[in-house]
Amino acid sequence: MQAPDLKLLLDAASAAGKIAMKYYKSDVRKWDKKDGQGPVTQADLEIDRMLNSMLLDARPDFGWLSEEIEDNLERLNHDVVFIVDPIDGTRSFINGHENFATAIAIARKGVVETAVVHCPAKDLTYWAALGKGAFLNGTPIIHSDARAVQSARVLASGAQMKSQHWRDRPPPIERHFRSSLAYRLCLVAQGRFDGMITLRDTWEWDVAAGDLICREAGVKVSDKNKGTPVYNQHKPALLGMIAAAPQLHAGLVQYLK
Repeated sequence: MQAPDLKLLLDAASAAGKIAMKYYKSDVRKWDKKDGQGPVTQADLEIDRMLNSMLLDARPDFGWLSEEIEDNLERLNHDVVFIVDPIDGTRSFINGHENFATAIAIARKGVVETAVVHCPAKDLTYWAALGKGAFLNGTPIIHSDARAVQSARVLASGAQMKSQHWRDRPPPIERHFRSSLAYRLCLVAQGRFDGMITLRDTWEWDVAAGDLICREAGVKVSDKNKGTPVYNQHKPALLGMIAAAPQLHAGLVQYLK
């Protein structure tokens, strides 16, 4: 039997997926956000509004942080907060690719304790609850057994391999890419890839859900300074994220400046 918060997030993610698929591979309205923050679509906004209503109606004492609703620092007065990305991987969504997801997390005093990442075009739903393990479509998942950096299968954009980030040279990984950070984290949790690297400042809504799913699958997760991510911060951004199989993580981090 699922805990009430997890069931709520699963139901919300399913509803979000139905909206996303209504607009998927259509001439959806889209525009660029200010300050180079990337594209947004009518579907992003509709999903965010729906989730805000559905989740806060069910948990009115929780705070709220999401990508498409203007941040209200009143959330800092709440011990528990929803952290939501209505569509992570909007460019993929616009281009008719499958690699986009809705990511929903509940964080209590900075620690994510319930999380769902739903990829509707792939019919994949990842979820986790603190101390209860990680699952994909109901089946438990676990990290890969990778140990060596050499040829490790790591998800990272090309920009992350620039020499400015590394002591001497980038790690000798086999680089792969998916546009959604939430989905990348879940792929590491699932063991399909050995690690994930993003070294730019990273919005909490992109990674909060995937962070818990990784940890519950036994993946080692840190920011680029080897610190433990803390959520619902005044500025809701982390110092990047490195998630990797536990025997691989230290090897990747040692290459960083």
